[in-house]
Amino acid sequence: MSIAIPGGVASAAHAASTAHAASAATATSAASAAAAASAAGGVTPAIAWRSRLLLLDADLVIWGQLLLGAVVIVAGALLLHAILRPIALRLTRFSVPLTAVVQRCLSPTRWAMPIVGLLIAAQGVPDTVAGIDGAQHLLGVLTLVALAAVGIGAITGVANGVALMHPADVEDNLAARRIQTQTKVLARIAKGAVMLTALAFILMTFPRARQVGASLLASAGIAGLVFGLAARSVFGNLLAGLQIAMAQPIRLDDVLIIQGEWGRVEEITSTYVVLKIWDERRLVIPLQWFIENPFQNWTRTSASILGTVMLWVDFTLPVQELRDKALTMCKGSTHWDGRVCGVQVVETTERTMQIRVLVSAKDSGKAFDLRCELREGLIAWLQKTHPQSLPRVRALVEDIAAPAAPVLKPSLPPSPAP
Repeated sequence: MSIAIPGGVASAAHAASTAHAASAATATSAASAAAAASAAGGVTPAIAWRSRLLLLDADLVIWGQLLLGAVVIVAGALLLHAILRPIALRLTRFSVPLTAVVQRCLSPTRWAMPIVGLLIAAQGVPDTVAGIDGAQHLLGVLTLVALAAVGIGAITGVANGVALMHPADVEDNLAARRIQTQTKVLARIAKGAVMLTALAFILMTFPRARQVGASLLASAGIAGLVFGLAARSVFGNLLAGLQIAMAQPIRLDDVLIIQGEWGRVEEITSTYVVLKIWDERRLVIPLQWFIENPFQNWTRTSASILGTVMLWVDFTLPVQELRDKALTMCKGSTHWDGRVCGVQVVETTERTMQIRVLVSAKDSGKAFDLRCELREGLIAWLQKTHPQSLPRVRALVEDIAAPAAPVLKPSLPPSPAP
């Protein structure tokens, strides 16, 4: 497979090769003269230092030409990036995911293009140039890092594009939250795989790292067992993340009840979930906990929910009037969704009866506000229209004096004193 090298790169490499050949000939002649002088027994330190300086001057000239060519390559790559940037944005404007991918890859490709150009140009430099092997190795490592950055940017762009196509700030956001949860979890796993792959390729460019890898593979039995036991919780959370992404027992913005705390799912990472409590606190829970423990999800299939208002009143309260008042208040409230508004007597005691007002709302937040609104309004209505029906304690008070207890005389004489 042939690689087309730009004209500037080829000319720079050719000039470097020519200069290297000429300087090498000069240094060789100087070294031959020094060797001849040494054989004749007339070598001096000045001649030896002169030969060394000639070799150093030749390498400096070659590296100066290479640096000049590198500057030209970097400038050309940046110019090409500036030209291709608006073209790519214009070609992908019809697709939201593609536009997001291009936008996320602009910054990584700005650095990747010059590095790849330098790596291609470095392949044309003769291996006899001092230090070229180290420069080629460094450029190879930087190329792997740049390509990994481009891959991570592309994955992030796809995730952002999917999120833009399915916004979660709409009223019925169940499907959007499901898609966003899957996308974010899978994107994090994919980015982790890209970073691990890039790290593995980078380590494989070092001979010592390959030897270390071979020795690790030789002891993979015990080492793998120890590592697996030590990282059991980490791998458990990663597998739990895959299960949550596929089965989706929870999603972003779901309302959960965990250990008595009410909150919304704010963030799902590869190892834990952040639950935003109603009072602005944050509850951080490992992913594996959701696989091993039961919890309440109020928005699993729908955000609609029922709420109750409990009242304790006297037996004299007309329940139908309370039922009509509750329905009137629900119709006048902006939090009611128009589905359920019922009033029932659910319990009685020897003193009061318990009345439950059952109402519905579109989500748990509106249900809470509706319950508070009904509770306050019905109590005020009871105080104003039926104050006698508030809970009371009844007692029967009589003016008739209680009969005196009969006086009983002892039937046995007192015992004599000792």
